[in-house]
Amino acid sequence: MAEAGRPPRWKILLAFATIYFVWGSTFLAIRVGVLAVPPLLFAAIRFTIAGLVLYGWVRIRGTRSPSAREWLRVSLLGVLIFLVDYGCLFWAEQRVPSGIAAVVLATIPVFITLLDILVLGTHRLTIRLATALAVGVAGVAVLMNNRFSFGEAPIDRAGAAALLIASFSWSIATILTRKLQLPASKSMSAAAQMLVGGVALFAAAAGTGEIGNFHIAMVPVRAWLALFYLITAGSIVGFTAYLWLLHYESPTRVGTYAYINPVVAVGLGYFLGGETVGPRTLLGTLLVILSVIVITTMPQKSAAKIRGEEGTAGMQPAEGK
Repeated sequence: MAEAGRPPRWKILLAFATIYFVWGSTFLAIRVGVLAVPPLLFAAIRFTIAGLVLYGWVRIRGTRSPSAREWLRVSLLGVLIFLVDYGCLFWAEQRVPSGIAAVVLATIPVFITLLDILVLGTHRLTIRLATALAVGVAGVAVLMNNRFSFGEAPIDRAGAAALLIASFSWSIATILTRKLQLPASKSMSAAAQMLVGGVALFAAAAGTGEIGNFHIAMVPVRAWLALFYLITAGSIVGFTAYLWLLHYESPTRVGTYAYINPVVAVGLGYFLGGETVGPRTLLGTLLVILSVIVITTMPQKSAAKIRGEEGTAGMQPAEGK
C-alpha cells in the first residue's frame, strides 16, 4: 500500500520512466525533424505551440500572468534557454548524431559547477569534485577529438562548438534562475519562457532566411510526427511528469534523468536512427555520465545540483531537450 498522502508506487515509476525515456528520445526526434525542416523554424514551432498550450492550461487553473518585471526576467531566461541553448542544439543536430548531442548536453552540471567555483565562489573545490570535473572534460574531449576517433566518423567541429555553446548558455540560465525573482508558479514561469523563446526563435528564423526558403509542401510526414511528439510528449507530458515528481521525490532523485537521458539517446540513435556507436562514443559517454553522477550526488556545499526539463523550461532549467 502507498503511504498516506503519497501516490501508488506504479505512478511514481511511470513518471520516472516518462522523464527518463521520453526526454531521452527527444534528441532523436529533433534530428528527424531538422533533417527536413530548417532548425530554428522547427524549434520555434515546437516551443511556441507548447508554450501556448501550457500557458492556457495554467491560466485556466487560475494562475495569474507574470507581472511586467517578471516578464522581463523570464524573457532573459527564455532567450538564453530557448534561443541560444535550443537554437544551437537544433542547428547542431543537422551535423552531429543525436546520441552524441545528448552526451555533450549532459555536461551542463559540469559547466554549472565550474561557474559556481570560478565565478561565484559559492563552492569549494575538493579533490573529489576536481576529479569529477576532469573526468567530464575528458569525456567531451574524447567525443570531439577527431585525431583518435577509433574508427568512427569525425565529429563536425561547428556542430560540436554549437553544442558547447548550448551547454554553457543553459548553465548561465541556471545560475540566473537562482538569483532572479520569477513567477511563483513554475508552470507559469516555464510557459512564459517557452513563449518568449518561441517568438525569439521565429525572429531568428526570419533573420537567417529560414522562413523565406521554407516550403511546407516539401515536409515529409515523419517530420510532422516528430514535431507532434516533441510538443506533446517531450514538452507537455514530460514537463508535467517532472513537476509532479518534485512533489513526492527529492530533487536529487528526480535529477537522475540527467545521466539516464544520454544512455537512452545513444541507444535509440543506434537502434532506430542508424547512428554509429563505437569505442569513442562509448568511452566518452561513460566518462561524462560518471562525472555527472558524482557532481549531482555531492552535498550542496560541494557542488551545484541540477533540477530541470529536454528539460523543461528553465525553472531550474529544464527539458531533457
